[in-house]
Amino acid sequence: MSKIAFMFPGQGAQKAGMGKDFYEQSETARNVIDKATELLDIDMKALCFEENDKLDQTEYTQAALVTVCLAMEHVVRERGLKADVTAGLSLGEYCAIASAGGMSTEDAITTVRKRGILMQNAVPDGKGSMAAVLGMTGEDIEKVVDPIDGVTIANYNCPGQIVITGWKESVEQASEALKAAGAKRVMPLNVSGPFHSPMLEEAGRELGQVLAGVQLSPLEIPYVTNVTAGYVADISETKALLATQVASSVRWQQSVENMIADGVDTFVEIGPGKTLAGFMRKINRDVTVYNVGTWEDVDKVVSELC
Repeated sequence: MSKIAFMFPGQGAQKAGMGKDFYEQSETARNVIDKATELLDIDMKALCFEENDKLDQTEYTQAALVTVCLAMEHVVRERGLKADVTAGLSLGEYCAIASAGGMSTEDAITTVRKRGILMQNAVPDGKGSMAAVLGMTGEDIEKVVDPIDGVTIANYNCPGQIVITGWKESVEQASEALKAAGAKRVMPLNVSGPFHSPMLEEAGRELGQVLAGVQLSPLEIPYVTNVTAGYVADISETKALLATQVASSVRWQQSVENMIADGVDTFVEIGPGKTLAGFMRKINRDVTVYNVGTWEDVDKVVSELC
């Protein structure tokens, strides 16, 4: 029997105009976006739909992207499409938990707003950085970076694409060492901090305090956590995992491989862009991948899967 996974992108997928067509076409999506405006006292239509400088600032990006992804997800579920498991890349894990029934849409939006602020302020500008390493396995990268203080692996995205993170000087040193060890390319990323590195452990502790005040609900379906790449069926594990996730590696490739091993053969990426679909082509070409990023996508996906 076919199993369906909903998957949600992380920071970097945001783009001006995202969700505008959903807002115009669906009262359900409109309610989510208007509610976010009310909760955060931020004009979400201006932030998400119009060209502006704030959308790429972490403290705004996270709330904007989660709001839009959940607005899209609500429409998909309203049309009758249901998942057997959910997963999200970094920030997207909050959408995965909400989609799985463990967190309200309102709490997901307000929590990631605070998460974004904590992550934005965790490390002074210019002190940390991240870089994408192409053409090496995770194991080979680990051998190179482990002896270098201040740099770790942030993301295991897919075969041939791993992201490193840490102190700016350490990432630069590791980048040169990785090129010498055979990396095809090492590309600095345009990010505002060294995300998913031990440099954010304090931000993780502060996020834990925020999460302590968030009411969670029993999960209707499991979700997959970035921290271990394993299934979570017990909501009592969630707060600790989310606090840890800020400073730990995102095991996306392993998460997808575990879902496939569990029988998932259809993945629906919900959110702007096709980042996760691109990763999927390198992880496993035998599964079916759909995207819901525009209003036109909804009819196609629902007609084929419902």
